[in-house]
Amino acid sequence: QVQGQLSLKSGAVLTFGLTGYPYSEFELMAEELLMSDSTIKVFGALRMSVKMLLMWNSRMLINGGGDSVVATSLLDASNLIVLKESSVIHSTANLGVRGQGLLNLSGDGDIIEAPRLILSLFYSIRVGPGSILRGPLVNGSNGDVSPKLNCEDESCPVEIIHPPEDCNLNSSLSFTLQVCRVEDIDVWGLVQGTVIHFNRARSVTVHTSGTISTTGLGCKSGIGRGRLLSSGLSGGGGHGGKGGNSVVNGSRAEGGPTYGNADLPCELGSGSGNDSTGLSTAGGGIIVLGSWEYSLPSLTLYGTIESNGGSLTDAVTNSSIGPGGGSGGTVLLFVRTLSLAESSVLSSVGGFGRAGSGGGGGGRIHFHWSNIPTGDEYVPVAAIKGSILASGGISKGPGFPGENGTVTGRACPKGLYGTFCKECPLGTYKNVTGSSKSLCFPCPSAELPRRAVYTSVRGGAAETPCPYICVSDRYRMPHCYTALEELIYTFGGPWLFGLLLSGLLILLALVLSVARMKFAGTDELPGPAPTQQGSQIDHSFPFLESLNEVLETNRAEESHGHVHRMYFMGPNTFSEPWHLPHTPAEQITEIVYEDAFNRFVDEINTLAAYQWWEGSIYSILCILAYPLAWSWQQWRRRKKLQRLREFVRSEYDHSCLRSCRSRALYEGLKVTATPDLMLGYLDFFLGGDEKRPDLPPRLRQRFPMSLIFGGDGSYMAPFSLHSDSVLTSLMSQV
Repeated sequence: QVQGQLSLKSGAVLTFGLTGYPYSEFELMAEELLMSDSTIKVFGALRMSVKMLLMWNSRMLINGGGDSVVATSLLDASNLIVLKESSVIHSTANLGVRGQGLLNLSGDGDIIEAPRLILSLFYSIRVGPGSILRGPLVNGSNGDVSPKLNCEDESCPVEIIHPPEDCNLNSSLSFTLQVCRVEDIDVWGLVQGTVIHFNRARSVTVHTSGTISTTGLGCKSGIGRGRLLSSGLSGGGGHGGKGGNSVVNGSRAEGGPTYGNADLPCELGSGSGNDSTGLSTAGGGIIVLGSWEYSLPSLTLYGTIESNGGSLTDAVTNSSIGPGGGSGGTVLLFVRTLSLAESSVLSSVGGFGRAGSGGGGGGRIHFHWSNIPTGDEYVPVAAIKGSILASGGISKGPGFPGENGTVTGRACPKGLYGTFCKECPLGTYKNVTGSSKSLCFPCPSAELPRRAVYTSVRGGAAETPCPYICVSDRYRMPHCYTALEELIYTFGGPWLFGLLLSGLLILLALVLSVARMKFAGTDELPGPAPTQQGSQIDHSFPFLESLNEVLETNRAEESHGHVHRMYFMGPNTFSEPWHLPHTPAEQITEIVYEDAFNRFVDEINTLAAYQWWEGSIYSILCILAYPLAWSWQQWRRRKKLQRLREFVRSEYDHSCLRSCRSRALYEGLKVTATPDLMLGYLDFFLGGDEKRPDLPPRLRQRFPMSLIFGGDGSYMAPFSLHSDSVLTSLMSQV
């Protein structure tokens, strides 16, 4: 026990125990242990507790002696452990290394190795380029503690799936190298073992030069061992795929069978050949990242993770007959997200067979995704740009290659498929749990509207109908109809909508017809009421008695004073309003003053003209709703007729008439129109003081006489010949 710093420098050697009696336990306590070009030798077990361990080109050699009681050493550094310049920590017995800060193997030649190695509780572990973490020893002696491998039992060890949480070194467990409760692990060098387990880590990053490997460190026999002939010929080991058969000179050795569970593999690979002669190969080991309860949040691979079957190289033997290839081992990943960069390799391939022996079968790789987002929360769980290999090994000779192993993933939820739970292809849906692409069924074509195309949605299509969008924004969901089509199908489809529309049109036509008849049959400004027979004359104003008699003149008497009817030109529309000619007709030249008549015509034409905004409103309504446009036009026509009548009846002084009586009584002119308001005319009457026996002219003197039809021949204004009291009286003279 040292209160401060313990420093070993310049070839110094610190030895604990006796070389021939390595059965004691030793304890070393110090604030700091600094080693530079020095060595610590321990014969027995070492319990070291320091805050900081720094090694520079130094070695710590622990010889456990093969005694299982004292075969466990523990190195505890609370703050920092750094190995630099080919420093080595080597133990022939179980070794635990733990701390709360950083474990850094800086570069080439820096090694920590033991038959069973556990690293725990560090905040971060960095395995630098050229450095090695190894368990078990590759070239150990017979006296070294060797972990027992589960080679002949097909059952899965519980700790592979559900490891203990205490992170203590337990020799009864299957692991040969375990990293437990370490936040971040960066691998630039080599992490090598038979059964490697990273448990309760936050992130694992294997850089371009980094490798996590159990290649050739599995079983030399095993359940899937290839058959061995007395000649030394052997079939390849089997695991995820059957081992390849060997064939030489008619002799045949079967390859090893497959075994294990592809959906949750946990077995070592099997070997091939004769171990007693040294001509044998071993299968791949087991690599487990994460656990069932605590998955690894992030695995990023730029380098290599491999559990390949072993192969016998030409440097080992020059025999013409060699062993078959070992089968690939197991790579079991309990991960949340996975990223494989370009040139990265994740493999469990079979080893190759020599001189006619069969190639090893491929191993098993399984991705057990801890959380697979679905629906709108879906994000890809894996980004794969590298290589994932589980192929069988080849045979260097006439033997057969091994069969391919398995690469599987956890069963995907609805909408997702495949090993990496990707979204089902566009136009398919998946409504069951599973990983096979065949579970992504084609979407029913009958449920896709004619103007729609399938569209991708986050998390894939999980139910029918499959998501789709219309081919253009002018169509409306969900049936991709136009606005008109949507209206049609809202009312039951084309046939029913056609019947309803026809009924509405017929009803509207009836309503308009009734309205037209009503407007046509109504005279809003009737002329003076005729005097009823037997009516009494009002004598309350005796000085106006003769005037009252004049005003009560009935229509029959009025028609007898009729001289001429002058028709307005134009159909009384906004673009072509009524107007009178300035030249008086021949029939009225004797009863009017021409100059005054021209002034009267100017005033009439001005009043008959429409304003620009009236025509503009009519044009807009014609586009939006023609019935409203027609109603607007008729209303303005009636208002125009009322204005002309009011002007002639009350405002104009009748100065164009020669009759003094007509000028005094505002008589002799009358504006009238046909019921459709399209044909208007101005009637001229005698005043009674003309003293002309030839006036008014008789019917025969009026010939030829024009009778003009009203209307324009349309449905709303058919041609019509209007008859009034004047025409009736004239016709009675025939």
